[in-house]
Amino acid sequence: MSRLLSRTRVFALAAAALTGMGIVGAPAAQAQVESGNWTSYSPSFTVQERGCGTVNGLTFQLTCSTASGDQRAERRYANYSGGGARQFEGTFRISSLAGTRISLKQTFNDSEPGPFFMLAVERGGRLYAVHGGATIATGATVGTSVRVNTVHRIGSNHKTYVNGSLKHTYASPGGTFYDKFGAYRTSSGQGPATVVWSGVKFWRQ
Repeated sequence: MSRLLSRTRVFALAAAALTGMGIVGAPAAQAQVESGNWTSYSPSFTVQERGCGTVNGLTFQLTCSTASGDQRAERRYANYSGGGARQFEGTFRISSLAGTRISLKQTFNDSEPGPFFMLAVERGGRLYAVHGGATIATGATVGTSVRVNTVHRIGSNHKTYVNGSLKHTYASPGGTFYDKFGAYRTSSGQGPATVVWSGVKFWRQ
């Protein structure tokens, strides 16, 4: 029995060493929602600060109550296009919201410039789709952490999951798109607002 355990330990150590050398393949990254072989990747991004918007790492603030003009604090990620699917995941926590109707996550259509999908929050915690006004979820109150996944199949559909549950499906045209998140004043909204994001990940298949 001791000889068998010794051999098992040797094989385990050898496998660990090969993995460290990159010879034994690691399992594919698993996304939080939807099945399939998802591969993680890290798209580049730029920081956008306009009006009274400020960005400090993953903390996004609108410091004014201005109800007009371009007030934004966001990350804008690199374009994507072609077949397959893209998945975004991130967790937001609203640490203060004296304003209302603040966009938190956008999927932007770069082929026909304009926001294709915008997830926004009202004071009181209602999450809604800016285009069409559909309620996506409730309970996104100050201090509550909420996980958001968007799964986008270009030319087919765009799905939004909240805390792992599918909440919204939207038909998608073809073209070129990109992801944005942070805090952005919608046309009917205003600050102040402070939003902290964490656990940001991207996959494709």
